[in-house]
Amino acid sequence: MRLHVANHPLITHKLTVLRNKTTPSPQFRQLVEELVTLLAYEATRDIKVEPVEIETPVQKTTGIKISSPKPLIVPVLRAGLGMLEGMVKLLPTAEVGFLGIKRNEETLEPYTYANRLPDDLEDRQVFIIDPMLATGGTLNDSIDYVFERGALSATCVCLLGAPEGVENVKAHLAAKWPGRNVDVVLGALDEKLNELGYIVPGLGDAGDRLYGIAQ
Repeated sequence: MRLHVANHPLITHKLTVLRNKTTPSPQFRQLVEELVTLLAYEATRDIKVEPVEIETPVQKTTGIKISSPKPLIVPVLRAGLGMLEGMVKLLPTAEVGFLGIKRNEETLEPYTYANRLPDDLEDRQVFIIDPMLATGGTLNDSIDYVFERGALSATCVCLLGAPEGVENVKAHLAAKWPGRNVDVVLGALDEKLNELGYIVPGLGDAGDRLYGIAQ
């Protein structure tokens, strides 16, 4: 597993505003979209491409285009939906699948309640988007889903991560998917998880802050 923590003043600035508990939902949603677009540049660094011949106003030349099969973006419901627009801005030809995974607030274990993914992901590059990498359980389940369907690689894009979650994902991959290509791209790696499994200092519940309704 390769971990990349973005180190850019624009990203840190936008995260600071997101963390502020007084930031209203409309501004929160806009900032999430902007942040994901910035993080997507790093997340798509190794996207598969192939050569293509074109003709400019001056002469013929060879460029590149995104290869087939198309990449797949998988937002984890519900908070991942708030990140989707930021990804499709950079990958407008990508297809989109959905996973509904919710964390049991008592056990902190994830459970899946919805799955809208193609059955066959052979040779597909998959981009999993979820605002928070807390315990790592949700991300592990998501990675399992796409690899079990034949995905070539998985790139996970999160606004924030906790060290405990990063280590959990790393251990899970080493045990279950050794040798598979997995990248984790974070806007910031925070201090720790608290006793309730929330990232500290974090930004609270991303879904509630995106949509203004606790579910």
